[in-house]
Amino acid sequence: MVNDYLERILTAHVYDVASETPLDFAPSLSARIHNRVLLKREDMQRVFSFKLRGAYNKMARLSPDVLQQGVVAASAGNHAQGVALAAQKLGCSATIVMPATTPQIKINAVMAMGAAVLLQGDSYNDAYEYARNLAEEKEAEFVHPYDDPDVIAGQGTIAMEILRQHPGRIHAIFVPIGGGGLISGIAAYVKRLRPDIKVIGVEPVDSNAMYRSLQAGYRVELSQVGLFADGVAVRLVGEETFRLCRELVDDIILVDSDAICAAIKDIFEDTRSIVEPSGALSIAGLKAYVKQKNLLHEVLVAIASGANMNFDRLRHVSERAELGEQREAILAVTIPEKPGSFKKFCNLLGARNITEFNYRYADPEMAHVFVGVSVRNREESLHLIEILQENGLKTEDMTDNEMAKLHIRHMVGGRSREVMHEILYRFEFPDRPGALMNFLNHMSDHWNISLFHYRNHGADFGRVLIGIQVPPEEKQEFREFLDKLGYSFWDENDNPAYQLFLA
Repeated sequence: MVNDYLERILTAHVYDVASETPLDFAPSLSARIHNRVLLKREDMQRVFSFKLRGAYNKMARLSPDVLQQGVVAASAGNHAQGVALAAQKLGCSATIVMPATTPQIKINAVMAMGAAVLLQGDSYNDAYEYARNLAEEKEAEFVHPYDDPDVIAGQGTIAMEILRQHPGRIHAIFVPIGGGGLISGIAAYVKRLRPDIKVIGVEPVDSNAMYRSLQAGYRVELSQVGLFADGVAVRLVGEETFRLCRELVDDIILVDSDAICAAIKDIFEDTRSIVEPSGALSIAGLKAYVKQKNLLHEVLVAIASGANMNFDRLRHVSERAELGEQREAILAVTIPEKPGSFKKFCNLLGARNITEFNYRYADPEMAHVFVGVSVRNREESLHLIEILQENGLKTEDMTDNEMAKLHIRHMVGGRSREVMHEILYRFEFPDRPGALMNFLNHMSDHWNISLFHYRNHGADFGRVLIGIQVPPEEKQEFREFLDKLGYSFWDENDNPAYQLFLA
């Protein structure tokens, strides 16, 4: 059967719509992980995904009578665009059933190519069941996104290009897995011609249907799937793809959402392109595999499978990327509630870049500070915690605490009846090391900071909100302090948000 796929792949009809995508060297990532990383840039296809290869190969082989009846497909987005483009090229109608959770950018792209879109259910499987019934009712051809030999062969043309573009030694090719069509096509070609190359699948920990199926020895249907990497959110893998993966795939790596966000950043830093979560899956798996196997100086290929990213997801990706790379430490530190403690704490942090700072006076004896700090790696995080604790500051590591990262960091604060003579100002600090210490060094030692909030927004200036206890008779001295400081500032004492929630 694998031999059959070699012929199918070599004779696949894909280049009427698809282009041969580059195999790009990723210099920054390669240097960091001490292996040569090559990215197969399927994000550069006309529909920003590899899926048009399989869809067109399938549809180009349909008879004119079948095409006249139109086609039906189910997709989380990328296969939908492939089918829509193929239908436009072949002059037939297409109806695509998509989950209601599909990013709007993908829905708009499908409709722009003339296909009809129906939204049904929360996952691919919900859309799939509806689409199969619809195809029977309309007597139309159902174009499966992965469990079809012609679709698998179309995706396999990627492997044909990789081996032609890099005929030298390759240790492994890393492939994202949803239903299994892409990895099945790649493995069928690679293992026939270059069995020495490992083919390694990558799945999210919360959408690991193929991993679970291979472990069990039969297809396992997940009760639910994570939707962050929506392009691979499949509850049940295909029969044919399961068979091929069982026979040909060397290993499957599981990664979490933070690791995917870090991989999106890795790809951006080397290519200046933003891939979608499922498009970065292979890079996340590659990095995990290198660490797991202590791999050095090997050639590793990763499929950047798609770039249909919703813009509003970028905020989440940028916040979580540093955590996924373990380049941000999230700490809860207890300091004495007295003038000078805050300055001592900041001195202990040293020249490290502070990504976030949350503090509100709550107790006359001690203060709890929620802080994010840029670090080089996990070892530096642990070393920083040691330094703080050796200096008498109780420190809790919140880096892996999901509630802290998702919720508490945005909720630190509230009212305090203990705060007397508090004045509230908003500042723009130059976003560079030393800006906070400059502020603290200029400030009078007998004024107590009662509220502090800062988040690094990636701008030229850090936006900081500060509450300071300044007795009425020292207001003139405070105004002189502001004038000497040289930072832009705004008096927020009459701001209704302060009066309602913090004062």
